[in-house]
Amino acid sequence: MVLHRRTALQLAGTTIVTALAGCSSLTSGTSTTEKNEYTLSLDRIEQPLVEYVRYQPGDSVYDQPAHSALSEILPDGRHTTYGYKPLPEDAYVAHDGRYYQTKIVVTGEQRMERPFVRVTPIPEEQVPADVPTVDSLARPVGRVIKILHSHTVSDGESGSSDLLHDDAYVLRRPYELNSRLTEDLDGEIVAMDADGHWAYRIDIATEHLVEPAYTTLAIEVADTTDAFRDIAFAARVDTRLDPTELDMPVRQLLEQSVARDRYRETTPLSTEYTNLIDALALEHVETASNGHHLWYDDTLYRYGLYINDAN
Repeated sequence: MVLHRRTALQLAGTTIVTALAGCSSLTSGTSTTEKNEYTLSLDRIEQPLVEYVRYQPGDSVYDQPAHSALSEILPDGRHTTYGYKPLPEDAYVAHDGRYYQTKIVVTGEQRMERPFVRVTPIPEEQVPADVPTVDSLARPVGRVIKILHSHTVSDGESGSSDLLHDDAYVLRRPYELNSRLTEDLDGEIVAMDADGHWAYRIDIATEHLVEPAYTTLAIEVADTTDAFRDIAFAARVDTRLDPTELDMPVRQLLEQSVARDRYRETTPLSTEYTNLIDALALEHVETASNGHHLWYDDTLYRYGLYINDAN
């Protein structure tokens, strides 16, 4: 049996679009001059579904805010931070055999002082011979400088630019506020490599900023592991395939793909590959679609489809 986590409206819309188009997107690269390679990626998830879905912060310095928040909100408390969210929203967490989902709401704002970190590029001829490199700094410090470097060399077009305010990185989290950036790095020069390339002077100034107040709490969703397993299926599994109800060629191709972790074909695609892509609800992918989850033969897989020009 093939089950997809879709709504009836989505199914109806897909049917209409397919009918109007008159052909599947899988046939778009079947001309004699245009060839596309379809790569199906299938990675087995070794953890049980419940453990895979459950959020557990690691032990690095960057996980400190998450640990602090969880210690306060479980089972029924609240934790407020200013300007940053300490936990992923809608994450599933466990406490004393019960399961919860995190929620984050804005509960106000507060004007407060924050250290602002900016960098100024330094010409190579002015870089000291013994300039420290970014990688020689502690991780929280190095991360901030790398974000500012990416922002500078891309003229504000890098993905990390969204983390900045007025071309500055604002120190908010405890591990940032307790780092050397608030102690003795103001005015110092650092370089991105040992040869002094991409060197910057670090400028740190305390400025006022109105910060949103994020209040994190946890809502109980299940009081047993069995009950939570049903929630995990509904929330994370996109497709469920029953081996006994698949056509034999499709089943063999799926299991071959599982054994290899990935499978490729160049257009025109074989019938069994086209049917497998349909069964995985990937028939309308144009370039790439990943991060999906498949439940097959009592095992969880992460899967995706990537389409590239094969000419």
